[in-house]
Amino acid sequence: MAAPKKYSTDKKKDLFQEPVTEYLKVENFTSEEEEEFHPILIQLLEKAKRESKLGLGISHEEAMLKIKEKYPFLK
Repeated sequence: MAAPKKYSTDKKKDLFQEPVTEYLKVENFTSEEEEEFHPILIQLLEKAKRESKLGLGISHEEAMLKIKEKYPFLK
């Protein structure tokens, strides 16, 4: 019995094939034609919008300061 080769040259190295994908072109697409949101998600979004209009919550800058204080390695 012959000893197996240490490195096989029969196989093609680094062979990559991009998968074939067909993308359909959709005309007159609007976000209202997408799927419906879950009722709980709609309620949470409405609550968040109300709180935002009332000025509740914190700004992006304040949130980033808190995150940098809590996680100093993210600087």
